[in-house]
Amino acid sequence: MIFKLMEGADNIWNGTIYLRLMKKERGYMNRGLYLAYVCAGINAVIVGLSFLFTKTAINISNPIDTLAFRFTFAFITVLLLVMFKIVKVDLMLKSYYKLIPLTLFYPTFFFTFQAFGLESVPSSEAGILFATIPILTTILASFFLKEQTSAYQKLSILTSVFGVFYIFSMKGGTVSISNWVGISLLLISCISLSGYTVMARSLLKTFKPLDITFFMLGIGFFFFNTIAIYQHILNKSLQSMFIPLTNLNFVVSILFLGILASFVTSLLSNFILSKISASQMSVFSNMSTVVSIIAGGVILNEKIYLFHIVGSALIIIGVIGTNLLKDKHILKRTVT
Repeated sequence: MIFKLMEGADNIWNGTIYLRLMKKERGYMNRGLYLAYVCAGINAVIVGLSFLFTKTAINISNPIDTLAFRFTFAFITVLLLVMFKIVKVDLMLKSYYKLIPLTLFYPTFFFTFQAFGLESVPSSEAGILFATIPILTTILASFFLKEQTSAYQKLSILTSVFGVFYIFSMKGGTVSISNWVGISLLLISCISLSGYTVMARSLLKTFKPLDITFFMLGIGFFFFNTIAIYQHILNKSLQSMFIPLTNLNFVVSILFLGILASFVTSLLSNFILSKISASQMSVFSNMSTVVSIIAGGVILNEKIYLFHIVGSALIIIGVIGTNLLKDKHILKRTVT
């Protein structure tokens, strides 16, 4: 009888410890999830502001040179952080070759096709096309990662996308099929970013976010500088490549684009994708439209109309719905 009581007490003790460990682990998971959402919001703000700095930089230099300087500053930043041991990167990682397909999608394909596509497609049309990224990502994630989205999540994603469509259509943006070359290039750019999001979600199970970021920025640095230098050598204008660096506005823009809009956003994106699904992450990209509208109104004194407010509200509702409804679904499934 005494042994049975002792055995029962032991089972109760073990069960109590197990519940405490489960609650502690769940607390860590929730904190990681909340941090991912905060990072997604910061990421959207940086991307939204990057449009202003990109416009400034391209007005002073050409798109390829701008990308070359952008990734040069980004890669130098992460190198300095590694050299001064502020961050740690596994430079001897033997499986870096597995990241090559990822870097082809982003930054190589995404920025290359975007740069050449924007040469012939107005920004209003490009905004409509880039709004399809969450839809493309959701389709790819369901096919390759087997990620499931509820009907409410799909509706939320479409609501967010419609908000972007509404804003740009009210501004006079319509996708002209006659400009099929530029549209095709931008669509490839959109697919590339979606492909990166899905592939990164899978690779982050075995790679650290900072290791992926380091490799991505290194590839971007090598690729865009090679193209820029090659073009200048052909045109016998290599010295003119560095003239924009004498312009303070260009330097400030490149510093923002390189350090914040390349290094920080890449690191944030990789961290976010290690915590939430690809579809949840991708819908935050539409928040950059809201940020760019606010920035245009505050910094450039651009007028904000009613359709801006309505479209922004739809985008925010869609982002919240995509993520909040998913959390409720998981919580309900966990409890039951």
